[in-house]
Amino acid sequence: MRQLKPAASMIEKDQFLNNGFITIDNIYTSEEVDKIINQIKQANTDKDTFRKSSDLFAIRQFLKEVPSTLSIILNDNLKKILTELFSKNYFAVKSIYFDKPASSNWYVSYHQDLTISVDKKVELPGFSFWTVKQNQFAVQPPTEILQNIVTVRIHLDNTDEENGALKVIPGSHLKSIYRPESTNWTTESVVSCNVLKGGIMLMKPLLLHSSGRTTNKKQRRVIHIEFSNMELPEGLNWSEKIYLN
Repeated sequence: MRQLKPAASMIEKDQFLNNGFITIDNIYTSEEVDKIINQIKQANTDKDTFRKSSDLFAIRQFLKEVPSTLSIILNDNLKKILTELFSKNYFAVKSIYFDKPASSNWYVSYHQDLTISVDKKVELPGFSFWTVKQNQFAVQPPTEILQNIVTVRIHLDNTDEENGALKVIPGSHLKSIYRPESTNWTTESVVSCNVLKGGIMLMKPLLLHSSGRTTNKKQRRVIHIEFSNMELPEGLNWSEKIYLN
């Protein structure tokens, strides 16, 4: 398995659009990362949006639950990247914090991220496979909405193949929606998206990706934020819409 080399510039947009992902180091300083971690530690974990088990600690609607991190997360480096990708009028539409403990045996098989979080259920053409959990509605939207989204994964620890770095299939996002079983694994290449503490991974939701178990006894903490500049049809709203510019 080959490893992805860090981007030479702040964002190599063509590489990102063609491959569906890119990693960029040194977006956050060690001090900024430590501040984010400290704010997370102070959060009230009794709410329904917090999930804790031996394999995973997660916070759904992270930016709403820990809003004090927003000013740190949206530093000049990230603003520059988002402006290059969206030009203007972009906003956050989903945010989750994942903490894979050092002893975690949790893994995720290959999949695409096919749902968005919305405020309610509305019968609309092209919107299907509705689910709801703790008053959080999720739905698979028309493909053009998924294609517009950019996911930013902020790494609070050094991450490699041994503690859950994402494995991806370059260019798989260009095949639209399909089942992983349809993939010809003899012809596809697999990339491990190793990211240093303070770095980020950008990815498209339709990129085929997976995450392995932890084998090196090292923690892996990641903030997953999805951005868009596309409004939903009238009557339906993003559940976590947060303007950032």
